Amino acid sequence: QVQLAESGGGLVQAGGSLRLSCAASGRPFSNYNMAWFRQAPGKDREFVAAISWNGGSSSYANSVKGRFTLSRDNTKSTVYLQMTSLKPEDTAVYSCAADRVRFAAIGTSSGRYDYWGLGTQVTVSS
Repeated sequence: QVQLAESGGGLVQAGGSLRLSCAASGRPFSNYNMAWFRQAPGKDREFVAAISWNGGSSSYANSVKGRFTLSRDNTKSTVYLQMTSLKPEDTAVYSCAADRVRFAAIGTSSGRYDYWGLGTQVTVSS
């Protein structure tokens, strides 16, 4: 059973930074792509960022490109989402997700990801 546990959310002022972590367990972490999605109140879930199984490539939503950085430490089975220059529109519940396919190319659709964490709230005040 794959389990994902997010941490690091909170309240921050616009322009500030936060680092989210997602710790995984239950299968070989280094074989699978990981991603972050977010969902704001009244809106659909949207893709934020994804990183390949070996950390060699990543993909970002246009809305966060240049402000967010996704990384992974396969020795700790953890991915990190460093968020800088935060804006009020970044306010959402952020969830990490694990790909269903080993050694795959990065996917940005939520349908590619079979395992999800419970999410962590990020609130950016203006």
